[in-house]
Order: sequence, then C-alpha cells, then structure tokens
Amino acid sequence: MPSDETKFLLRENQIPTAWFNVVPSMPTPPSPPLHPGTMQPIGPDDLAPLFPMALIGQEVSTQEWIDIPGPVLDVYRTYRPSPLYRARRLEAYLGTPARIYYKYEGVSPAGSHKPNTAIAQAFYNKAEGINRLVTETGAGQWGSALAFAGSLFDLETKVFMVRISYEQKPYRRSFIQTFGATVVPSPSTETNAGRTILESDPDSTGSLGIAISEAVEVAATHDDTKYCLGSVLNHVLLHQTVIGQEAIKQMAMAGDQPDVVIGCAGGGSNFSGIAFPFLREKLAGNSRTRFLAVEPASCPSLTQGEYRYDFGDTIGSTPLLKMHTLGNGFRPAPIHAGGLRYHGMAPMVSHLYELGFIEARAYAQNTCFEAAIQFARTEGIIPAPEASHAIRAAIDEALEAREAAQERVILFNLSGHGYFDMAAYDAYLAGQLVDVAYEPQREAVAV
Repeated sequence: MPSDETKFLLRENQIPTAWFNVVPSMPTPPSPPLHPGTMQPIGPDDLAPLFPMALIGQEVSTQEWIDIPGPVLDVYRTYRPSPLYRARRLEAYLGTPARIYYKYEGVSPAGSHKPNTAIAQAFYNKAEGINRLVTETGAGQWGSALAFAGSLFDLETKVFMVRISYEQKPYRRSFIQTFGATVVPSPSTETNAGRTILESDPDSTGSLGIAISEAVEVAATHDDTKYCLGSVLNHVLLHQTVIGQEAIKQMAMAGDQPDVVIGCAGGGSNFSGIAFPFLREKLAGNSRTRFLAVEPASCPSLTQGEYRYDFGDTIGSTPLLKMHTLGNGFRPAPIHAGGLRYHGMAPMVSHLYELGFIEARAYAQNTCFEAAIQFARTEGIIPAPEASHAIRAAIDEALEAREAAQERVILFNLSGHGYFDMAAYDAYLAGQLVDVAYEPQREAVAV
C-alpha cells in the first residue's frame, strides 16, 4: 500500500557509497569514442591533456560499481540525501488517479543536481596536483556547481558561459563569481575558437558547442589546466547515479514502484542520474518501467537527430562520439532552458534509446512554462526552465491516466530551482515567449 506521507527522507548513512555504472548491464556496449585523425578508438594518452587519469579510468570502466572517495562523500553530506516528495496537491489539481513523485535536487548549494559530479571532478583533479579548471556552462547551473566545488578544493576556475545566458541570467553570473570563479561570455576573443566564430558571426548568441570549443582549447594549451564537463561523457553520468540510488530506497519507503521515470535531457546527465539505477532491473528483464527523456522542441537531438559519430564541440577539437546529434554546427535557438541547448545527446543515453529501453519526447517552451506555473502554484517550488520539461511530461502522463481511469505511478527528477530564472517567468507571464521550431543546421531566431 502506498504511504500516506508526503516527503520521504533518508539519513546521511544512507547516501550511496558507490556510483552505478550501467554499461555492464547493457546487452551490447556503446561504441567507443574515436580519434578524429586516425578514426581509431581513443586511448588514455589522447585524453590526458584534458582529464586526470582517475576520470579517464572511469570513462572506460566496465566495473558495475565504483567506490565514492571519502572526501567526496564528506561534501555530499552537506546536501545529500536529497528529498523525495509526493506531489499530492498537483495530483488533486489535475484530478488524476496517478501518483506523482519527484526527487528534488534543488537543495544543493548550487541549486541543482550538477554538484554531484562537480565535487567528484574537483576532487580527482586536486588529487593529481591540478590547480586550475576550465569549463563551459549553458544556463549557468553547471558553472555554478563547478565554481562551488572549486572553492572547496582550492582550485582556480574559469567558466565560458554561453553568451545569451550570460545576458539573460546576470544573477547566475554573480553566483559563479561569488564562489571565486571567472566568467567569460562565449564566444569570446580569448581563444582561437571564439575569434573564429565571431569573425563569421559577430552577433553570435553562442551555444554549448562553441563554449566547449573554447574551454577545451584553454585546457589543451595550458599544462596546469584540466577541462571539466557537466554532462554527456560516461564519468559525468556515472557520478549522477546517486540520485536514482537514493530514489529507489525512497520509493520503497513510499510503498510504490514507478511505472514511468522521467527526466529532462540536454546532454543527458540529469536524466541518467534518475534513470540508470532503475534501468538496471529493466535491462535484466525484471521490470516493465518506462523511461522518458524530455527535450526542447527547438533542440531535439533524440527525437530528430541522427545517430552517428560527431564532435562534441562546434570547432571540432574533441574526440568523435557516437550519439544522437543535430550536427556540431547546429546553433540552437536561445530558449530560456539554456542547459538543454546542446546539439548532441550522451552516448550512453543515445545507445539505450537505439536499443529501445528509453523513450523520448520534445516540447516547446510555452507549454513547459505552463506546467511550471501549475507546479509552482500547487507544490510551492519554482522550477528551473530545464526541469519544467520533465514536469510537462509528468503532467501529461497524469492526464493520460485520468482519461483512462487508471492508476499510474510517475517519478520525475526535479533537477533544479528557477530562482535565478525569474526573467524567463516574467517573459512567459507577459506573453512574450516565442516557440521556435527546429530548423536543421540553421541559426534559429531569437526569443
């Protein structure tokens, strides 16, 4: 029987002590990254200029469980375990027989799920004697997380922030700077990659692909600097599995099992964090749970992208990844869900989608903000624009259950709060948001 409680809390001694690696559970492994020059699988030496060896090892690991270092767990304890809530007021508002649960990652110091990997990456870099980190950020959630983690491990941090988000979200910039990091709008004149983009498009609003090109260039040309990534790569998705592991225990406390697990998806880290631990049983043939990745209609890499090898950045300086991609030259529309504006999807998520274990759905931003407002007015949390995509899908699942007069257990990851995104809510409430259709390989029109 489902519990009559609303929130489900774990104790600190129930924080997962190992990350879950989904690769050993897959019926076939994902395709390896390729060196763009030789078109052969890359080796550790190819990645050494960018990452510490410990993270390179995790990137290619076939171990099912990888122990979480003690210093990482110590920091996790400042905000983990995160709470699981049952959205009772939203259920009542919708008049649905569905039971809706959400795992709330907005309780972290950075306000999202991103510190789960930022803390780990900062620790491993510091342990190998690195003192300077460089990265990119879309909406600013990842930049905030790495700035926070860098401050804890005394690491200098530089963040290339997608220009449209740099302009739309000034307080996110301030947040990053408060933790001691430097923020640069991308494309910038500080790198060859940025200068190349600006020469062809002086008014470029930027993209994650461009910002990645700039950050990778800085890391590759400075021996004292390593690159950190907030999504897409295997080790990043690995670190996020603390979310789903906790949620499994909390759903058991609630006396329920999810019929569908939902996460928003840009690069794939937040969706993977909630989904991969539950997918273990699905991959073993012991579960009928569905898994739904939700992306923006203007940047639909899973639902409309090609499954092929592509660069992870715009300039073409990264290894080639086998993934669903809109093309590394694609310039996403400057929608307010900046963290979902990426041309490709994580190779592991893409592979599982190809195998049929994951579903995908794309939404325009107005319907997502409509769902976010409904959620805020019933559950009391203003969600990030990225997370509103998961809320939209959860509400639609609940409405389908109402129409069919069927019970349905829905779990979604509320990956962050929207308290630095109020300009986006202002635009929505004023009726000024524009839904932009996906246009292959063309620069989309500004909001």
